[in-house]
Amino acid sequence: MAWLLLIIAGVGEVIGVAGINKVNQEKSVSAFITLIGGFVMSFVFLSIAMESLPMSTAYAVWTGMGTVGSALVGMVVYGESKDWRRILFISMILSAAVGLKLIS
Repeated sequence: MAWLLLIIAGVGEVIGVAGINKVNQEKSVSAFITLIGGFVMSFVFLSIAMESLPMSTAYAVWTGMGTVGSALVGMVVYGESKDWRRILFISMILSAAVGLKLIS
């Protein structure tokens, strides 16, 4: 259950980062709600997940999900570069998060 909560926290992190981009594009109430709501969701679910998971593992996986998810949203939604090296390094972050899950 804690891992599911951590995944939800990672999704919230990606929503919050997308909200930052939305605020940069338009200073609207919905943009600020997306930013604040995403980060609040992220921190709430992260803190609940950390009641069962080791802090170091939970934080590393959470930041990895936020990094990978934000990079993928940038590539798919905002047309950012899909260079093979970028994808390689995103894969390395993802494999490190999976490795942490396997040993904890």
